[in-house]
Amino acid sequence: MPFSFSHRKATQALNFFALKAGRSINKMKALKLVYFADRFHLRKYGRPVVGDEYLAMTYGPVASGTKDLAEMSDFLGEEEAHYAKRFIQPSESGLAYSSVSELDEKVFSESDKEALQFAWDRFGRVEKYALSQLTHLYPDWKKHEAALKSKVVTRVPMSYRDFLQDPAGKADPCHRLDDAERNAIASGIDEIAAFERRWR
Repeated sequence: MPFSFSHRKATQALNFFALKAGRSINKMKALKLVYFADRFHLRKYGRPVVGDEYLAMTYGPVASGTKDLAEMSDFLGEEEAHYAKRFIQPSESGLAYSSVSELDEKVFSESDKEALQFAWDRFGRVEKYALSQLTHLYPDWKKHEAALKSKVVTRVPMSYRDFLQDPAGKADPCHRLDDAERNAIASGIDEIAAFERRWR
């Protein structure tokens, strides 16, 4: 994975969307909004907001570490869990979560906040299942559709490079790119990935 995951940014992104929704939000919907914020920020600024590992799953792209935070999963480290519990709380059903504290904006850059606001303004009023279906139009998920439908796998790692491809039809690309911009960002992703491999 070329980018470093920030559990603080992921927690606050979840908190941001819960607060926008009136303090409680469906988990699946929030994860799709995080995806759209990351897609926008990567395409406009060359990096995602959260830096998570994305998985293609039946209901669309899922930022795996962010999902663990929304669920207060047993996979969380002690520091991650301690921080997240200060701001969000899963519902008893596990299908939603609530904000329990105000947003800690200090974790975000101005461009991070721009991306989160974009996701909310553009997609925040879309119903959760409609939002899930909308993500299926994007090539970064669609390339894994056949594998998921075969039931051989339930999740497939996604590539940030594929976030640079445009969706078909009228779906919002989450910031338009020309070929020069697309190639420059792709090269940047490759350089970061190569650096990470050398230092592992």
